[in-house]
Amino acid sequence: MLIRWGDRVEFDAPPFTPDAPSDKAAATQFGWDAVVLGAAPQPPAADGVPRFVLAVAHPTVAARMAFPDGQDRPLLAGLMQGASLVNLEWRAVSGGREGRWVVAQGGFQSRRLTSHTPCRLSGPEAAGLMQTAGGQTVTGLLGVNAGGVTPWGTLLLAEGDPAPWFRRLGGHAPGGSPLAGADPLYADPPYATRGDEAPFGWLAEVDPQNPEAVPVKRTALGRFVRGGVACGQTADGRAVVFMTDARRAGMLLRFVTAAPVVLLPGAGEPDVFDAGTLSVACPDGTGGLRFVPLPDATASRMAPLEGAAALGGQPFDGPAGLALVPGGALILACWGNPERAAPDAFNPRTHNGAGHILSLTPKGGDLAADSWSAEIVLLAGDPARNDGIYPEDSDTWLSNPIAVTADAAGALWIATARAGLRTGLYRAAPQTRALSAPYLAPRGASMGGVVAVGTSLITAVRHPGSDDGASFAHPTTRWPTVAPGMPPQTTVVSLLPRG
Repeated sequence: MLIRWGDRVEFDAPPFTPDAPSDKAAATQFGWDAVVLGAAPQPPAADGVPRFVLAVAHPTVAARMAFPDGQDRPLLAGLMQGASLVNLEWRAVSGGREGRWVVAQGGFQSRRLTSHTPCRLSGPEAAGLMQTAGGQTVTGLLGVNAGGVTPWGTLLLAEGDPAPWFRRLGGHAPGGSPLAGADPLYADPPYATRGDEAPFGWLAEVDPQNPEAVPVKRTALGRFVRGGVACGQTADGRAVVFMTDARRAGMLLRFVTAAPVVLLPGAGEPDVFDAGTLSVACPDGTGGLRFVPLPDATASRMAPLEGAAALGGQPFDGPAGLALVPGGALILACWGNPERAAPDAFNPRTHNGAGHILSLTPKGGDLAADSWSAEIVLLAGDPARNDGIYPEDSDTWLSNPIAVTADAAGALWIATARAGLRTGLYRAAPQTRALSAPYLAPRGASMGGVVAVGTSLITAVRHPGSDDGASFAHPTTRWPTVAPGMPPQTTVVSLLPRG
């Protein structure tokens, strides 16, 4: 276990007192929910100890599980969500041959990003959006649920749908009734009273090595709810960002920067994402995909999904996590879509409630290529019900893949979500893709992301004990402490190979 809900992130965080939450605690402790986004390596130190900055998103806060009386506290919820950056270091034992990752308490880069974090906007629509926000900065990151680390070490943070958070933070339930404990920042102008959410819902970039870096919301990459993000570089140095549209029949979008990434010492993150081409994956009629550019217009950035659909963007069954693997392939985890009425080359089953995994390969190995081939790697589901299909030497099955990564050996690691007793982390072996289940989660949990760090895997066990009908006082498990009176806690864990 690396870090749990309520553990200290910033050096002055108070002890975890779940029965008496406070603004100070919420803003400085690890958040209620967690999705692991990536690990940015730190420059080598004189002691030779490997160190990383681990980035974790906090997408949601469920009042019934987070607060003692089950009543929502919007200000606290806004401070519990966002993201955490924590310092990791390798603690060796047995003369350095074995060891484990630990969180470095009081680490220099450890920080929380919340609804009160100052941000700026940059890109084509930035000037107008900053004017809408009523100042030179925009306050807050809302509902961060996806992201990753760029090849040059910056962190990408994808905001979720701001509308539910605006209603909540501004003090209004979905039906319009007022909520107690609203956040004054969002209850007053320039935001919620005006109903203007446009400065939110973007992909933000921040330097994880600089604890004073201000997150920058990059408007050129479009405003929509993303299910997954993966970033790479072309041979000529241009940045490429793949993003899934998180809807049940969502699409796959790609952004290619206009210029190569040029890093200047001490200059922080470059503004390379401010110009480039946003495109959508469309079927090419031969079983492959072709990326078609969206018009270079404000509408394509403020509401890109409408334009992407008009261009014939290919719908996928709940597209979620993405991973770029050695050799240039893009792995896409599809959670499932029970409403699918007709199969196609990329979604081979109707009423697909279990999901599947796709491998997409660019022509010539170029991530900026227009043409891509597609292969179905895995069909999830229960083989006893003629649903899932797996290699013969598999010893398990899975359902609802939500995130995926590849390790140095070429194995795929697949995290699943809300799959009952089968929620966990699964391994698809290199080449054969035989499936095994190294880790299964406790009751009521989902898995939140997965990243490979050396020979270790880091993932998050999200909101354990939160089955339907459960509450803060009556969870279905009190994992990980299993202590009377302690609520269950979202926990980031590291998994290391035996031997």
